[in-house]
Amino acid sequence: MARCKGILFDNDGTLVDTHDLLLVSFRHCTEQVLGRTYPDDVLLHGVGTPLAEQMWDFTDDPETQQELLRVYREYNHKIHDEMIKAFPDVPDGLAALRERGHALGVVTAKMRWLAWRGLEITNLAPYFSCCIGADDCELHKPHPDPIIMGCERLGLDPGACLYVGDSPYDIQAGNAAGCMTAAVLWGMFGEGVLRDQKPTFVCNDFDELVEAVDSISD
Repeated sequence: MARCKGILFDNDGTLVDTHDLLLVSFRHCTEQVLGRTYPDDVLLHGVGTPLAEQMWDFTDDPETQQELLRVYREYNHKIHDEMIKAFPDVPDGLAALRERGHALGVVTAKMRWLAWRGLEITNLAPYFSCCIGADDCELHKPHPDPIIMGCERLGLDPGACLYVGDSPYDIQAGNAAGCMTAAVLWGMFGEGVLRDQKPTFVCNDFDELVEAVDSISD
C-alpha cells in the first residue's frame, strides 16, 4: 500500500453535520412545489451527488426541476448558518493530521462558496489548503474527476492520497481516481452499503480515521 501524504474529505456528513439541514430543505421544497410528503430515506437518497441532479429523483419535468432547485436553495440558504455544526472530534482530528504533516483538502458535491462558508462557520476552514466544489468540475462524484482535481491542487499523485467520505458515491469516486478510501460511519449512509463499495478503511469515529492514516504513513 502506498504511503499517504495527503487527505481529501467530503464535506456534508463527513466534516460538517448537515443531516437536519438537508432533510428539512428537501421536505420544504417537495411539499411547496409538488404538494407531496416523502419518507426521510427518499428525500436523502441522492445526498453526495450535485443538488441539481438530486431534484431529478422527484420529477421528469425540467421546469419543475428548476423550481424545486430554486425553492430548496432559497430556504436552505436562509437557515444554513444556524443549523450546521462540525461533527464531534473533527477539529481535534484535523489538527492531529496537520501536525503529522499531511496536506488536507475538501472535495464536495456542494457549491464551493457554500461549502467554504460552512467550513468557516464551524472553524474548520484553516485546516484546508483547497476546496473543490460542484461548480469547479464538469463531472461529479461518483466520477473520479473532482477527486483527481483535488489531488492536483494538493500537488500529489492520487495513489498518495486518501479520500474520506460517508456516501457510496464518495467511495466509488475515490476508488476510481486511484486513491485509498475511507468510509466513515457517522454520516448519512449505513455500514453495509459503504462496505459494498470496498473502501480501504471503514472508520467508526475520527480517532479510528487518524489511526488508519497512521498505518499508511510510515
